[in-house]
Amino acid sequence: MGADLPTYPVGLRLAGRKVLVVGGGHVAQRRIPTLIAAGADVYVVAREATMAIEGMSDEITLVIRDFEPADLDGAWYAIAATDNADTNAAVAAAAEERRIFCVRSDDASEATAWTPAVGRHDGLTVAVLANREPRRSAAVRDQIMEAMRSGGSIRSESAIAKTPGVTLVGGGPGDPDLVTIAARNAILSADVVVADRLAPRELLADLAPDVELIDVAKLPRGRYASQEFINEVIVDRAKAGKRVVRFKGGDNFVFGRGYEEIQACDAAGVPVTIIPGLSSSISVPARAGIPVTHRGVTHEFTVISGHIPPGHPDSLVNWSAVAQMQGTVVLLMAVENGPAIAAALVAGGRSVDTPVAVVMDGTMPDERVVLSTLGTLAADIAAEGVTPPAIIVVGEVVAVANPERYGR
Repeated sequence: MGADLPTYPVGLRLAGRKVLVVGGGHVAQRRIPTLIAAGADVYVVAREATMAIEGMSDEITLVIRDFEPADLDGAWYAIAATDNADTNAAVAAAAEERRIFCVRSDDASEATAWTPAVGRHDGLTVAVLANREPRRSAAVRDQIMEAMRSGGSIRSESAIAKTPGVTLVGGGPGDPDLVTIAARNAILSADVVVADRLAPRELLADLAPDVELIDVAKLPRGRYASQEFINEVIVDRAKAGKRVVRFKGGDNFVFGRGYEEIQACDAAGVPVTIIPGLSSSISVPARAGIPVTHRGVTHEFTVISGHIPPGHPDSLVNWSAVAQMQGTVVLLMAVENGPAIAAALVAGGRSVDTPVAVVMDGTMPDERVVLSTLGTLAADIAAEGVTPPAIIVVGEVVAVANPERYGR
């Protein structure tokens, strides 16, 4: 295949075009989000899939079975990402017959396409390809991106320290552009990344191939990684001399159970660094144009976890007291219990006409906002097909942002 010849760089426009990914492991988990972000029609065939990939099932076509050559029909691009060399070879051979460019995760010398190390900043995409040296590609890419973000120059050596320990990284609400520079640097310096489903998934494509990715997704009413397992794995890898990044959505300490992970590390004598992230409770409404406070309208806002309904014996929320407050109520993890919470707020004294906004997939390309009231929330959630992840904002600030809808 002319392995010694230089590659021909090109940018693929995949919007609306079928891309086949064979394999449902961590390599595929890194690649799929960037394909989704490019607008591709992603078709995944795998014997089994990680929880994170399963959690993308409303954005991709996921088929659990062995690869068949016909899976390539209509495809423009293919990625063979299984842990079986024979399967990857079969995918590549079938793609070659159909003149479809194919990436092989296990053997770049037998692939017709290579995946570059990619970075994006201020409307510019940087792609770096070394000759089958992905870590070198990633290192050069990282230096370029750091220089672009900081306004500095590109250095000849990496300045990122790699001391063992655990770094808790808050990834913000989902848009990869909303993570901090400190968060990006920590991820790029990691030996191990322990990522949940709501962390900005596109950033996983920036990881070097030898970085271990551990999927600890929690699917609504589905598979999940227990907190005990998460605590054990971050401690285990750190004590093995690894630099571990626990990559979470939002902020570590806003219903993120981050402090439980600190306690586990402290008990094991493992050093911990904390990099806060934008909490979705504030950033998602803001991105949707809804202020959680506004002069002359509210003097406070309250953030509440809605994963337990009012009246449940495990509930720690005084819903009657919340109902008596005049400010904004921001509900996280509350799609399922939203109707019961709305009823409790009305029973506690809030007007049925209180404005409500439900922001689904906040900051992401498919973000959608459903405007409602406490009195109609249950019906609107059902009618609009509201699904997690979503932030529910209750209060007059919703009307401030949408005066025509509420007659203000």
